Amino acid sequence: MTAAEQQRRSGFDLGKLLAERASERYDLHTRHLNHQLPRMLHTIGFDKVYERAEGAYFWDDEGQDYLDMLAGFGVMGLGRHHPVVRKALHDVLDADLADLTRFDCQPLPGLLAERLLAHAPHLDRVFFGNSGTEAVETALKFARFVTGKPRVLYCAHAFHGLTTGSLSVNGEDGFRKGFAPLLPDTAIEMGDLDALERELARGDVAGFVVEPIQGKGVHETPPGFLRAAQELLHRHKALLIVDEVQTGLGRTGDFFAYQHEDGVEPDLVCVAKALSGGYVPVGATLGKDWIFRRVYSSMDRVLVHSASFGSNAQAMAAGLAVLAVMEDEEVVANARRTGELLRDRLAALVDRYELLHDVRGRGLMIGIEFGRPSSLGLRSRWAMLQTARKGLFAQMVVVPLLRRHRILTQVSGDHLEVIKLIPPLIIGEREVDRFVEAFTAVMDDAHEGGGLMWEFGRTLVKQAVAGR
Repeated sequence: MTAAEQQRRSGFDLGKLLAERASERYDLHTRHLNHQLPRMLHTIGFDKVYERAEGAYFWDDEGQDYLDMLAGFGVMGLGRHHPVVRKALHDVLDADLADLTRFDCQPLPGLLAERLLAHAPHLDRVFFGNSGTEAVETALKFARFVTGKPRVLYCAHAFHGLTTGSLSVNGEDGFRKGFAPLLPDTAIEMGDLDALERELARGDVAGFVVEPIQGKGVHETPPGFLRAAQELLHRHKALLIVDEVQTGLGRTGDFFAYQHEDGVEPDLVCVAKALSGGYVPVGATLGKDWIFRRVYSSMDRVLVHSASFGSNAQAMAAGLAVLAVMEDEEVVANARRTGELLRDRLAALVDRYELLHDVRGRGLMIGIEFGRPSSLGLRSRWAMLQTARKGLFAQMVVVPLLRRHRILTQVSGDHLEVIKLIPPLIIGEREVDRFVEAFTAVMDDAHEGGGLMWEFGRTLVKQAVAGR
């Protein structure tokens, strides 16, 4: 039976299904998925109906465009539906490859590993999984196995994933609560080399996992910290694990964020998100040859760590296309150049607005932090929000950016007065202009005596108090 005949006999028509049922999207989520998601979206006015997307933009059911400054939390590094990635996926589907036989060696995983490792010449091998948290899980397993030690160190406020192993090195109590017991772990403050050395001296540390720039709050490791930490770890026969799931693949203006600091050569590097091209989930753990050889030490251990969908042809094709586009379109250089422009223009507003306290970050990973104002009128309103729930002012900024200016952003973590900008790496001056103009308008409103923002703030306060 031909493919066309099979399709006719199945009666399945995706286009028809969407046409008939797409209007039920929020009801379906409420009934069958995480019921709190539609509730939250309705509450803050984010319950939009997006019909299509391209590049750095969405379009709603009324044909209005929205600028995406979130990129699916970093997944859409090339924006949505890049034509090169789309073509690669069509090509790999049309090739009818004998994929995932489990007992052969297809060329695409090797080719993608080769291309990835070219950007990290001190590393030798790659394990492909399906997500960022799986990449971290792989690194934790490998580090504990090759060192023979149980404990892993991480930074306070870190985020490395939500499966049990990666949750063990998650620095946010809200995510960990109720899921104990976890793996043996210890948090240290980012930049605290003395604390790192004290923990290493106990002799049971397998490794230290760190984000070069923390997603929560957008905080960079202090200058020289990664290099010094690497030296301490190796002196105590422990590994440096760098989590580049969000910061990697050009986000910070270098291919990997750890490359901002000379002499840093991690033992294991975790990547995911943007490698997918926004289509097929993929994660990768890059590591040194001796680590892989010790984990896979014999034919008996050939499957000691594996993933059912790891190295699948669609994911590998997407990854290869992403890396090709990044090189051909000079995406990393664009992220550096556009990020500097956006950061500089926002930083110039700090002295203008007393509610705006800091603008920081690298490349197109930027944190905008708000803080207590100096004038009496604004202080009273600020105190009202802080009493109800820390982080409400940042949410007050996010909402009008979407509802009035059609720009999608989000706060960088619970109880934080920080907005994180992680737009597609392909944005340019036009998008910078649009964002800065909208942000300025929102800040102007926030600093007025009344304003729509503060009316919405009172609504958020009621929601926060009711939710206690």
